[in-house]
Amino acid sequence: MEEREQKNCYLIKNRLNQKGFTLIEIMVVIIIVGLLSALVAPKFFGKVDQAKIKTTKTQIELLGSALDSFRLDNGRYPTTEEGLNALRENPGELKNWDGPYLPKPVPKDAWENDFIYASPGEHGQYDLLSYGADNAQGGEDKMTKDIVSWE
Repeated sequence: MEEREQKNCYLIKNRLNQKGFTLIEIMVVIIIVGLLSALVAPKFFGKVDQAKIKTTKTQIELLGSALDSFRLDNGRYPTTEEGLNALRENPGELKNWDGPYLPKPVPKDAWENDFIYASPGEHGQYDLLSYGADNAQGGEDKMTKDIVSWE
């Protein structure tokens, strides 16, 4: 029994002699993590913005391919009134419509806004564009600049 008590006594003393982190040490670690994240976060979010722009450009290209398939079957692009939904559902009077030309519903741009479509367009047979992050026409910097099909 005495040996067991000595073992327990040793364990208790051992735990009392263990040291943890002081408040100052924890604060220093938090400050270092904060400084590192302040340096890394802006670069990471810049990549997210670039990815959204590339995604929207790719979506415009894919919608352009679907519009070209529609034109090959029907001899024309969908009108502005028919819109991009004509790629998923026959607008009614088209006997050569062989869609759907999109496997899924018409996508939104990377900022969850609808694409702008007009046919005939001011820049070609159709205009297809996204207003970008600000969802407003025009824009000067890369995030607010319109993403268009004709450039």
